[in-house]
Amino acid sequence: MSPVKAVLFDRDGTLVEDVPHNADPDRVRPVDGAREALALLRERGIRTGVITDQPGVADGRLTDADVRRVNHRVDELLGPCDVFAVCSHGPGEGCRCRRPQPGMLLWAGGRVCTGPAELVVIGSGAADVEAARRAGAHGILVPNGRTRPEEATRADHVAPDLLTAVRAVLDGPPKGRVLADERPIQEAFTTGQGPGGRR
Repeated sequence: MSPVKAVLFDRDGTLVEDVPHNADPDRVRPVDGAREALALLRERGIRTGVITDQPGVADGRLTDADVRRVNHRVDELLGPCDVFAVCSHGPGEGCRCRRPQPGMLLWAGGRVCTGPAELVVIGSGAADVEAARRAGAHGILVPNGRTRPEEATRADHVAPDLLTAVRAVLDGPPKGRVLADERPIQEAFTTGQGPGGRR
C-alpha cells in the first residue's frame, strides 16, 4: 500500500470543539492533542487539511465570510493547514460534497495532489468514515460525546483520541479496527538508559 501523503480532519468535534453554526472565531477551541497531532504529521511531511459541512450558510444562520473567519482562527491556533474544504449546502440540496458523499474529500485531496489510496480522513461521525470509504480513502473514527455507539461498531478503524489516530498512520494507512497508542510499549524499551546504556 502507498504511504499516507495527506490527512483530512473533520473540523467541528474532531479538530476543534463542536460549537454548532459557529460564526465567532473567539469561540474556537482546539481539542486535546490537536496541536501535537498536526505537528507530528508536518514533521513527517504529511499534508494536512480541514473539511467541514456548514449548512448554516444555506439557511442564513452563517455567511461564507463567517466560515472563512473561523477557519482562519483554526489556522492561527493549530498552524497553517494545506487545504480547507467547505460544503455550504443544506442537507436536502442533493450536492456531491456534503458527507457522506465523497466530493469534498476528493476535491481536497486533489488540491494537495493526493490520491484516495494515500489519503486518511479522521472524523467523529459515520458520515466522515462513509465519505472516506466512498472516495476510496482510509477513514478513522474518533468518537466524541455526540457519536452514537453503532457508529463506532460499524467503523473500520476506531481510535480513542485524535493523537492516537494520527500516530497510527505515521508510517502508512491504519491497520486493525481498534487503534491503540503504542507509546507505553516503546517507552518500556527506551527508558532507563543512562550514559552506560540499557540498565
